[in-house]
Amino acid sequence: MKDNKFEITSTFKLKPLMSKAIFLFLVVFGFMGFNKSHVINTYYLTSPDRTIKIVVNTNAEKCEYSISLDGKEIISHSSLGLILGTNDTLGNKFKILNVDKKSYDSTWINSLGKSREVRNNYKELHLQLQELTGRKVKFGIIFRAYNNGVAFRYELPSAPGFDSFIIKKELSTFCFKDDYPCYSGHNPGYSFNEAQEWNFDSSHLSDIMPDSVIGDPLLIKTPQSWIALTEADLENWSGMWLSRLGKIVDTSHNVTLVSQLSPRHDGKGLVIAATPQKSPWRVFMIGRKPGDLIESNIISNLNPPCKLSDVSWIRPGVMAWDHWWSGDVEMNTATIEKYIQLASDMGWPYQLIDWQWYGQYDTLTSDITKPAPSVDMKEILRFAKKKNVREWVWLYWKDVERNNAYEKAFALYEKWGLAGIKIDFMNRNDQQMVDWYHKITIAAAQHRLLVDLHGAYVPTGMERTYPNQITREGVLGNEYNRWSRSVTSHHKIMLAFTRFLTGPGDFTPGGFLNRQPAAFQPDESNAEVQGTRCSELALFVIYNSPIQVACDAPSHYKNQPGADFLKIVPTVWDETKVLRAEVGNYIVEARRKGNSWFIGAMTDSTARNFLIPLHFLKNGNYKIKIWQDAKDSNIHAEHLSEEQRIVTANDQLDISMVLNGGYVAQLIKE
Repeated sequence: MKDNKFEITSTFKLKPLMSKAIFLFLVVFGFMGFNKSHVINTYYLTSPDRTIKIVVNTNAEKCEYSISLDGKEIISHSSLGLILGTNDTLGNKFKILNVDKKSYDSTWINSLGKSREVRNNYKELHLQLQELTGRKVKFGIIFRAYNNGVAFRYELPSAPGFDSFIIKKELSTFCFKDDYPCYSGHNPGYSFNEAQEWNFDSSHLSDIMPDSVIGDPLLIKTPQSWIALTEADLENWSGMWLSRLGKIVDTSHNVTLVSQLSPRHDGKGLVIAATPQKSPWRVFMIGRKPGDLIESNIISNLNPPCKLSDVSWIRPGVMAWDHWWSGDVEMNTATIEKYIQLASDMGWPYQLIDWQWYGQYDTLTSDITKPAPSVDMKEILRFAKKKNVREWVWLYWKDVERNNAYEKAFALYEKWGLAGIKIDFMNRNDQQMVDWYHKITIAAAQHRLLVDLHGAYVPTGMERTYPNQITREGVLGNEYNRWSRSVTSHHKIMLAFTRFLTGPGDFTPGGFLNRQPAAFQPDESNAEVQGTRCSELALFVIYNSPIQVACDAPSHYKNQPGADFLKIVPTVWDETKVLRAEVGNYIVEARRKGNSWFIGAMTDSTARNFLIPLHFLKNGNYKIKIWQDAKDSNIHAEHLSEEQRIVTANDQLDISMVLNGGYVAQLIKE
């Protein structure tokens, strides 16, 4: 097959015991009267580098796809289609109207991500189909093949008598060739109302139950690749969950997963929309090494370009967070000003005023425009401006929505000079909530407000289109240290290979009461973290989030080893390289900002040592400063040692980490 063509073939399935007489009859009459449902049209689509291949088979009764990598099938005979509220089944009994193809290759600038220059290079196959029964609905299926993944989506165009639709069920399946190991976000019970904050458990595909759902991304290990199954460009649709279809393993050893859409909160189906409309992309991120997935920008590439005409006001940075995490709530002017002073001392641009700043939340009388009596907002804003710090405020989502309170509030916040808003407790990803995310983000942009969504579903790339939605939670983060032992070193490393593949996450790193697990105790008034001081510093390098919310108290940072690293570490990057990685066990990552490189490394409960070549550096000398585990950090987790020297691209680093340990370094070109 030539690069600029798509192969299309047709085959006929004939019963093997067909008699000679029937065979001669068919030859003589040129297959006259043969059932067209047995005619299979096959379409091939390859990635630009030809290593990934999609095969789409259609006949008059079904449409299936499979995916191979380096000539070996990894996804086999998976179904496509939708069932509408009118019981029209799109993908069952149809005809092909048209087949389009195209190639695309461009580069765009992402000033808020892990790679500044992002190449968007793919080949696309667009099938335009029409249902043969019912209302004869026209629809489309679009496939894209990248060098690092595959995506497909559905298209519902406008047509006379078809100006709106309801989705009753999605028929997309994902048939894996064997019962592969996987890492899934555990969701007990068949519940879609979740904040998507979970550990990613090690299991097998067959352990996913048909009567439950798991969230995405789902990380799968095949013999020749790593795959992350997720979605992108979620707009005016319901979020996708996954469950297993039918038998645990069929006779071919396949395990099939099926897409499950979150039901609308009003009970009116899964999706209600006007035409034209496209579904989100169903995405297979594919890499030969797990680090390939971390370096990938496929989720961003599958989203529309930025729709904001001016983004000069969208600025990344570290943010101080008031007293909620590091102690009981003290919502008063004096406490807030202590955290503003912390931000100023550290050179951070932002400070967050968390809940109860406007009094009791989630009541019919809650008013997000009126500070509580203990909060002198005028004085706070005066003090913050003096200290060159900008303020964010926390909001309960129902208080934002009630009687369109956000319209008045956002205008007021702009007048106050606030930088952003943190909105919390949505805990859903049905279509109505997905629409709400878009409505609020757009309204915030009109008043130059950044948005951090908590109690949120995992990102799907919206930050490319509306970069003022600069981060979101959807992650089991440091807050869980207040009441649980869930935030282990293994969990924190695992997040780099799962949740953070989909987009920026507000994990709230920076806990400085570091403890080895045996000494750790959950404490809601004086929160500790598991792992060494250097492992906590490494989170600022390893986790993507243009806004990094540093969680701890001013007194815990003052004169502490490693606090100086938090004054210099960037939150956005020009280049990202994963140097060593093993899912859930360890990671060594290098990120460039300008002429400086930062290295972050973490290990699980096993002490590790790596020799890392510096061949990714340019020629010349680099001044390196290292923060690494001290010899006794296996007992005293807050201890670290520092070192400075000159290195070149010909050198290698000796990265030594104790159990639950870490390592960070800054390399500045001289």
